[in-house]
Amino acid sequence: MVKLGDVFPNFSADTSEGKIEKFHDWIGSSWAILFSHPADYTPVCTTELARVVNLEPEFKRRDVKLIALSCDDVTSHIGWGKDVLEYAGCSASKLPYPIIADEKRELAVELGMIDPDEKTKEGLPLTARAVFIIGPDKKLKLSILYPATTGRNFNEILRVIDSLQLTATRKVATPVDWQNGDKCMVIPSVSKEEAEQLFPDHEVRTLPSGKEYLRLTTQPK
Repeated sequence: MVKLGDVFPNFSADTSEGKIEKFHDWIGSSWAILFSHPADYTPVCTTELARVVNLEPEFKRRDVKLIALSCDDVTSHIGWGKDVLEYAGCSASKLPYPIIADEKRELAVELGMIDPDEKTKEGLPLTARAVFIIGPDKKLKLSILYPATTGRNFNEILRVIDSLQLTATRKVATPVDWQNGDKCMVIPSVSKEEAEQLFPDHEVRTLPSGKEYLRLTTQPK
């Protein structure tokens, strides 16, 4: 199983858009999201992939490449994609992102995406609803694992992307329920003197402990 900060596996795979020889080359200098789903032609998965179709311009604006995965084959992915597009209300001829065919469940096992409680009618395990966000350095920045029965919130995934991209280059963290444009927290490793230079408008919240660790600042540009 890949842990936060690990280099993501540089796998090869067949997809609905052809063969990916090396995943790292496919990512290039962009960010990437790999999201798995239990099976093609299933209801919750269809709603999820359709939502990603509608949000694809938002991910593109953030320089994020999208790739899905299930344990069905390429032919199934291509056919199912038409249903997804119809549900999304999109007139395109194909999905704006590829779907990996992981028929042998090799990637599902390697990445820890198997849902032990959900199986096909043949008794084979289904993949859970995993989300992996990979940075341009090819390292895992975030992972979320949902059971097969619970659909994901892709607005939350966009929010996370905004936080990851901001905090990767600025000495801030994003507090609870943060949205792009909200105030941020100066990270603890920034000294008082450095905070005054970097964030001259920051404010320190007074707390009963007297410790000055809650430092709010306007979101850096």
